[in-house]
Amino acid sequence: MNTCYTVDHNELDVIDTVTLDETDRHRRRILLSTDNGMEFMLELEKATLLKHDDILRLDDGRGIRVQAMPEALYEVSAVDPVHLLALTWHVGNRHLATQIMSDHIRIRHDPVIKTMLEQLGAKVHEIQAGFNPQSGAYGDAHGAHHHEHA
Repeated sequence: MNTCYTVDHNELDVIDTVTLDETDRHRRRILLSTDNGMEFMLELEKATLLKHDDILRLDDGRGIRVQAMPEALYEVSAVDPVHLLALTWHVGNRHLATQIMSDHIRIRHDPVIKTMLEQLGAKVHEIQAGFNPQSGAYGDAHGAHHHEHA
């Protein structure tokens, strides 16, 4: 069985893909199967949030491309950049994993947070997309606590 010890972005010898949601892409050591059924061991030095389009380099030199599985997300937009910054602050103040783009943010589906953002003047749309949250100041997005709202 092949083992992956490194992550890179070199397109050389990519032979397959592995499609995982954001939670399953945060790993250090796990047995994975590619989308075509090839098993391999991921064995990284430390827990890493694998990003969409990262290449997992197998010990024989072949590559496996990471694909972000579509998830239920909210795409949040604002009336202007200052408003978006304020909305992002409110989301960050609640320690929610957030993907930041130039004109909107994405967060996980959470009806309570959706209501809060709409009350703050945000436009919130439900989407299905890969989720690549911003890494935190102390490592990665998983430093934030996860909780559900009723």
